[in-house]
Amino acid sequence: MSMSSRRLSVAGLFVAVILGLGPWSATASAQYSQYFGRNKVQYEDFDFRVLKTEHFDIHYYPEAREAVDQAGRMAERWYARLSRMFNHELSGRQIIILYADHPDFEQTTALLGSIDEATGGVTEAFKRRVVLPMAGSLAETDHVLGHELVHAFQFDITTGARGAAGGGLPAALAMPLWFIEGMAEYLSLGPVYPHTAMWMLDAARRDKLPSFRQLASPQFFPYRYGHALWAYVGGRWGDPAIGEILKAASVSGSVAQAFAVVLDINPNDLIADWRQSIMDAHTDLVAGTSGPVEYGRVLISPESGSGSLNIGPAVSPDGSQLVFLSEKSRYSIEMYRADAETGEIENKILKTALDPHYESLQFINSAGDWHPDGRHFVFSGVSKGKPIITVIDAERGRKTAEYKIEEVGEIFNPSWSPDGRYIVYAASVGGLMDLFILDAETEENRRLTDDPYADLQPVWSPNGKWIAFVTDRFTTDLTNLDWGNYRLAVMDVETGEIGPVPGFPEGKHINPQWAADGSSLFFLSDQNGITNVYRASVEDQQIYQVTNLTTGVSGITALSPAMSISSESNKMVFSAYEGDRYTLYAIDDQTVLEGGPVQPPLAEINPAVLPPADRPVGDVMALVDNAYLGLPPTSDEFEETKYSAGLSLDYIAPPNAAVGVGSSGTLIGGGTALFWSDILGEHNLVTGLQVNGSIADIAALVGYENRRSRWNWSFSGYQFPIARRGFTPLAIDEQGRLFQSLLTIRQISRGLRTLWTYPLNRAQRIEFGGSYQNTIYDYEEERIFAQGDSEKIDKPKCSDEVVPLCEPDAVNMVSGSAALVYDNTFFGFTGPVLGQRYRLEVEPIVGTFDYVGALVDFRKYIMPVSPYTLAGRIVHLGRYGTGGEDFRLFPLFIGYQQFVRGYDNGSFDISECNDTVSDDSFVGGGEGGCDVFSQLFGSRMLLANFELRAPFPQAFGVRAPTFLPITLAAFFDAGVAWWTRDGAIEFGGGNKDPWNLVTSYGLAARINLFGLMLMEIDFVHPNNRPRKGWIWQFGFSPGF
Repeated sequence: MSMSSRRLSVAGLFVAVILGLGPWSATASAQYSQYFGRNKVQYEDFDFRVLKTEHFDIHYYPEAREAVDQAGRMAERWYARLSRMFNHELSGRQIIILYADHPDFEQTTALLGSIDEATGGVTEAFKRRVVLPMAGSLAETDHVLGHELVHAFQFDITTGARGAAGGGLPAALAMPLWFIEGMAEYLSLGPVYPHTAMWMLDAARRDKLPSFRQLASPQFFPYRYGHALWAYVGGRWGDPAIGEILKAASVSGSVAQAFAVVLDINPNDLIADWRQSIMDAHTDLVAGTSGPVEYGRVLISPESGSGSLNIGPAVSPDGSQLVFLSEKSRYSIEMYRADAETGEIENKILKTALDPHYESLQFINSAGDWHPDGRHFVFSGVSKGKPIITVIDAERGRKTAEYKIEEVGEIFNPSWSPDGRYIVYAASVGGLMDLFILDAETEENRRLTDDPYADLQPVWSPNGKWIAFVTDRFTTDLTNLDWGNYRLAVMDVETGEIGPVPGFPEGKHINPQWAADGSSLFFLSDQNGITNVYRASVEDQQIYQVTNLTTGVSGITALSPAMSISSESNKMVFSAYEGDRYTLYAIDDQTVLEGGPVQPPLAEINPAVLPPADRPVGDVMALVDNAYLGLPPTSDEFEETKYSAGLSLDYIAPPNAAVGVGSSGTLIGGGTALFWSDILGEHNLVTGLQVNGSIADIAALVGYENRRSRWNWSFSGYQFPIARRGFTPLAIDEQGRLFQSLLTIRQISRGLRTLWTYPLNRAQRIEFGGSYQNTIYDYEEERIFAQGDSEKIDKPKCSDEVVPLCEPDAVNMVSGSAALVYDNTFFGFTGPVLGQRYRLEVEPIVGTFDYVGALVDFRKYIMPVSPYTLAGRIVHLGRYGTGGEDFRLFPLFIGYQQFVRGYDNGSFDISECNDTVSDDSFVGGGEGGCDVFSQLFGSRMLLANFELRAPFPQAFGVRAPTFLPITLAAFFDAGVAWWTRDGAIEFGGGNKDPWNLVTSYGLAARINLFGLMLMEIDFVHPNNRPRKGWIWQFGFSPGF
């Protein structure tokens, strides 16, 4: 769950459209566009329609047509369940935006920002839209839909009478994630869930269960820990208490107070009781289970040089090599090859973190497979919004083949045939999961199954005659959408006939792997409440238990592949969750793989049942298990209509108003902004108004953005005034009258702006812009005499020479711009730590000034040793043409903190200047000027910055704090600014030497202030200020 936000600062909107303000004003277009940042690419143009049910408007497109009727029936069933659970009916119709698969979902315009593959769905707050993809199997889609609809009820229950559009955002947004997400998990899954139980048992084993205060820490995954806590509350006090607690928290604004009032127990005592219940359950299991090392040896772990997340193992045919997925690089999930005997990592097969070609490796639900030659490796992924199958030379990390499968939405678990010609895989088509075979030579694609049942994780038998896979076709009732357990099946490749594999009456059966001789089929099952490895014998049709773990064999989710067997040597590698990390273990002993009799139940209570142990059958369990409540018998009554893109109000920025009385008189001000959009977020409108005393001081903005296609474009019009008022000292005029002047200096900018962007991929885009801007200057002087009367004085127009209080002519400018932008960086808490970014931009400007603005900004970040980053930047800003040095344009200044540190304009005083300098010539150069200051100005500039960054205190071996992340840096800055007056290059201060660089070095600390802004503190030595040594510098600067 997340919230899509269009709450922009009104002042920020206005300031962004002013030309010539700020350090980047050589090109104006950079202020309107997103300067850097990765792209959200809309590869497809979706033709949305609307399916109307009793309570829902479900937006879908033709590719999802087959699944949308089922989704409508599931949504109505969830409405019946949740309205009873919360004793609440939703206000208005509920919007659902349904995508056929995750790559399509990642292109949604209904949500701002990028969506990663771990996000199963989002419920946003402004329009209370539920946005989600089909999850492959209908059962998984049903769970995600239920989870997100819980959020819809949470938002509706905790939103004030005015609603989100009225500025009353749901109080649920301020509640802890464990409270909100954990509740959604419990109400959509119920109290029996082995995956959550596994997490809790592991935490109990390590005595790491959180306190009430610790629950909000990122250390404790909110979905799992929140699920377990709400299951305890529902089991002990009854499920109706959950809705009461939510409503009480909404009123009081305190989750702790809500628990205390509704349950009549101190929250700390509640957590203590909950922790004890989990510890008791763990104690009951320890005697009858074992750790992974009892069955195999540790192969891949942090101690072997990998990360804490090691998943998706695939063993080579001879058992000598292993490919797996890990977050070893810290910033993304990457694919590695290791020695399957020693665990030594040989190479990183792919560098997906910095390669925009691979948008996903499907690491959550998929694993790859070795070619029979033991050299090539096949895996599935997503590139340019489309699924691909890639074959790579594992040793060299070179791609040898890539297959784009246009007719499917996502691809999972590709598996080679024994002869190395065919690849069988599971794929999502229109939101449903089926099996396909690809001929790697002819690229012919053949569909094996075509029905609403889920068919997953196919694997070829050693003799090539059979394909084993996971399916729910033997247990699911599609008529009543009553989901059964996943079972194993085998398909005759020649005839297509499907038959079941012997299994257990309860629990999942996933991740099939053939023994080397084809006599057995290994698989994972949680039939006893804990996921373990089992072996089904083809000969005697018996099942044998291979492992009996305390926590379980597991990948990231309950359905993730977590086991692999070599096709020649019968070596097994599996991932186990233990110690809050995923470790890979290898089983070489064939007697262990033979297994033994299936162990009897571990305890009187199923380990998958979340405490309390004496749980009654509550409302949640009864409702989740009831497939018939609220389920429409068919979709015949649903109505289908075309989508209409009408705008509706999303949000009103909180209005502000102020009245001030001072030496300048009485001032009245205030403002607000309104944000509008259509349901799909393809059309966005912002209107803003800010009043600062008079009509001339009104700031206004109207902006429209169109995100209907891959070309995103916007148009805006604005007026932005800057006014300064103040009194002069007492004076006597020509007639001998004593007076004091009230001066009003006003600059009013009005303009129109358009921007067009086209993302080439996630990292690179092109931008085109155009603008017209009119700026007028109005200087007013009102003389107030001692006698009480007043007189307005007309101010003269400025000539070529600037005189005090002259009024410049109006400025009119028309500009066009083009930019190429690249950004593949990864961020830490205070800035980029890995990757590179650049912006190349040119902007011709004609009108009052004729010049061409140019910008070259290149930045590189490398991590030679984690967690240290070497960061470098080279920037050129320039105004080319005679108009670029007009006195009405503020010159470029390299002394800003984000350019060359130690030269901020507020740090200079007259004592640093030439002995003959006067106050009037302080900013001038040469004789009588201030060279040390004027050397920082010009119409063109060149900068270079270098930093060695280290996160504090992680770089010193101390665990990261959760409060105010800090980065320390040693830096060196250099820059030069120059003019081209009269055709000759003239460096700042009149210096003709182009190598007279302004440099500085020192130490910096950047502090993330609660995610709102970055503060930088520098201890800097400016090398070109002879009368200054080390100085402190402070500012709110993002660095580079």
